[in-house]
Amino acid sequence: MLTVKFHQDLKVFQQSFEIAMQIYTLSKSFPKEELYSLTDQIRRSSRSVSANISEAWGKRKYEKSFIAKLTDSEGEARETQTWLQFALAYNYINEEQFNNLNNQYNQIIGMLVNMMNQSESWCSFSPENKREENS
Repeated sequence: MLTVKFHQDLKVFQQSFEIAMQIYTLSKSFPKEELYSLTDQIRRSSRSVSANISEAWGKRKYEKSFIAKLTDSEGEARETQTWLQFALAYNYINEEQFNNLNNQYNQIIGMLVNMMNQSESWCSFSPENKREENS
């Protein structure tokens, strides 16, 4: 049984960080004319997913703030999916890459929604309510 002590212990954080690193590497091959539009946007939104999870973890004392930051994270994940769709439409990535990344974001979104739906238990600091990491 793993007790979550830090945001880096969260599976959802780890996955969102890893996928942001994949997108950074993949976006290096995007055309130069996309540098300040698609490349910059997809890098920013993908990084914001894990950054907002970190902020949410720091705001657990206030359940509404916790939920708000997780909502921001979900929004950034969905934005990244849209940028991936543009990258696919412009043939900067292939369908297999798109499907893989899009499915990973769907999993991340599912974990974020579960955390929001169970926010009370994530925001409780009493010893008997220690959360086992499943998100």
